[in-house]
Amino acid sequence: MAQNKTTENDLSVTDFLNTVTDETKRKDCFNLANIIAETTGFKAKMWGTAIVGFGSYHYKYESGRAGDAPLVGFSPRKDAIALYLSSGFEKRDELLAKFGKHKTAKACTYVKQLSDIDVEILKEMVTNSVARIKSLYP
Repeated sequence: MAQNKTTENDLSVTDFLNTVTDETKRKDCFNLANIIAETTGFKAKMWGTAIVGFGSYHYKYESGRAGDAPLVGFSPRKDAIALYLSSGFEKRDELLAKFGKHKTAKACTYVKQLSDIDVEILKEMVTNSVARIKSLYP
């Protein structure tokens, strides 16, 4: 079975975030790392070469595929910052309605900058997402 390419490693989160060329996005990413670390109690770690993750869990699907993933993560992408949260956390739709300017995909929420969102809602989303993942993968 294929190995996951995105695994926790010892690369420097600070060095990675310092490669973000847009100054506002770089500052937002450092602030986001602090917010998520404070909210979760987990230290920021690199996952692969482009994801900043917090905590981890082990999953195993019915297909037999298994691996480890961060409980919460984010990645500064070209057009936005991708937030990696559970797709089914408690009050997801209600919180997203109050979150601020964003776009969503299945398990990603995209924001252009932190000033576009409500950070207190973000903290609640992170907390609920972690709780959801821990309930699925105790």
